[in-house]
Amino acid sequence: MMRDNKKKKEKIIYIDDGRTISDMSDIKGNLDWTRKGTTSSFKDIWKTYWSAVGMMIKPMLVTIAFLIAAFLIVYLIFWLM
Repeated sequence: MMRDNKKKKEKIIYIDDGRTISDMSDIKGNLDWTRKGTTSSFKDIWKTYWSAVGMMIKPMLVTIAFLIAAFLIVYLIFWLM
């Protein structure tokens, strides 16, 4: 009775046309990014690199501290036996 009022879920049909996810047809073989007319300078690239590395330093240090603490706990357990 109330089931008739429910909306039907749309069925999605996927068709495989044989193409890859990324279209690489425009690449001619010369992958040198400096000759492609990029607007980024070396300073911009360096700044972007270090900002990305800066975001990863705290999680890396926390992970290393956790591994050291776990190692010391296991080492002390076996040393005290």
